[in-house]
This record gives sequence, structure tokens and C-alpha cells, in this order.
Amino acid sequence: MPIALITGTTAGIGAATAQTLAKNGYDLILNGRRNDRLEEQSRKLTNQYDIQTKIMHIDIRNHEEVEKYIANLSSEWLSIDVLINNAGLAAGLNSIESGSIDHWNRMIDTNIKGLLHMTKYITPILKKTQGHIINIGSIAGKEVYPNGNVYCGTKHMVDALNKAMRTELAQFGIRVTSINPGAVETEFSIVRLDGNTKKAKKVYAGFENLVAQDIADAIWFTINRPKHVNINELIIMPTAQPAAGEIIRNKGL
Repeated sequence: MPIALITGTTAGIGAATAQTLAKNGYDLILNGRRNDRLEEQSRKLTNQYDIQTKIMHIDIRNHEEVEKYIANLSSEWLSIDVLINNAGLAAGLNSIESGSIDHWNRMIDTNIKGLLHMTKYITPILKKTQGHIINIGSIAGKEVYPNGNVYCGTKHMVDALNKAMRTELAQFGIRVTSINPGAVETEFSIVRLDGNTKKAKKVYAGFENLVAQDIADAIWFTINRPKHVNINELIIMPTAQPAAGEIIRNKGL
């Protein structure tokens, strides 16, 4: 069976992607920082789809943890075909002047450094399998919106890194794709707004937003193309969201 390693699998896009790949016969390495969720997810996917799963309960922001985990993988898990750099977050929605340095560091360490750590240590494996890297970006990596400053900056970096990986790794037969969603209702806004679920709910009020499965379907589409086909990038928006900072809301919804 092919093997995929997915970061941030315990909720949202990561969880939907794990479910989709498991359904299509992939063995999975499941990464996240909430071990109870990882164990439950692993158990459910194994029982439901008769696949093998392996838990990667480490913090990808720590490059030593990533390096050690990959170095200690047993031989049956050393043929990874797909790396999905999904783990990411937004923290805060403030001007630069009033922004929290703690928020900035969380975003930079997760969205940029975590992605780099995973890619660095998995690439030698992907060279052998001629595998595929999927980087989950954002419309925020293509546009900038008010008070999105540092988050937008981290996703612009993901966009640049995706292009750099594509350039560097094509010679090894490795495919590289970025998936850039607009408004997807997951735990994203709850995390961004420091757990304020009432305020987070208003982000998605009055229009039909994307859901995690929409992005999981796009990921499966890119992975499932013939080997000579590389989808460099996809931008996926709700019909009601023509641009990053613009949503057409129906007050009657």
C-alpha cells in the first residue's frame, strides 16, 4: 500500500484528508500534538478501512524531534509516497502595532519552520519513492487583508517555498503542489480568536463557506493525477468570496 504522512491530522482539513486517503487505500502516518485525538483517529481509521496507521506525536516546530522521529522509522514505514504539510494556524487579528509577539512566533514557528523541518527530513525518502509534497497554503499567501499582516506573511512564505521546492525537486521526479483555500470553516477561527467560539462563528455567518472535505477532495485529485502530471497550485474559494477580504453575505442566512 502507498504511505502518506499528514501533519495536523486531528481536526479540520488534516482529519478530512486522512479519512479520504484511508478510504482510498493509503497507510497513514498521523501527526499532531493532541495524543488522545491521534489515538482515537488511528483506531477508527484502522478499523474502518483495514489500513495501517502510525502515530507521530511530536511538535514539528522542534526540528530535533522531527529528525529523531524520521531517523527511527522502521523499514516498513520508510517508503513514504506523499507528504502533506497541513499543520498551520493563525493567531490574532490585529495591526502590527498592536500585535502579540507570542502570536507572531506561534505562526512563524508552525507555518514556516514546521513545514521546513518536515520537508527537510522527508525529502531523502521522497527521492527514493519519487513522491509528492502537498503544501497547504491559503488565499492569504496570494493576497493581503487588513490585520492579517503576519499570518499573510507566513503564507506568502509557504507560497515561495512551494515554488522553490518545485524547482529543486523536479529533477528527482518529486511532484510539488500547493493548495490555497479561502474561507474554510474548521477550528481555524476559534484558534485565531483565542477560543472565542461565538466570535469565530460570526466569521462564517451569512454565506456558504468551504468545508474541510472540499479541500481533502482537491488534495486527492492532485495526488491521483498520472505521474507525468504536476498540479503546481490550486486556489479554492467559496463562490461568495471573490477575494481574501471580501465576502458576499446574505443577512437572511
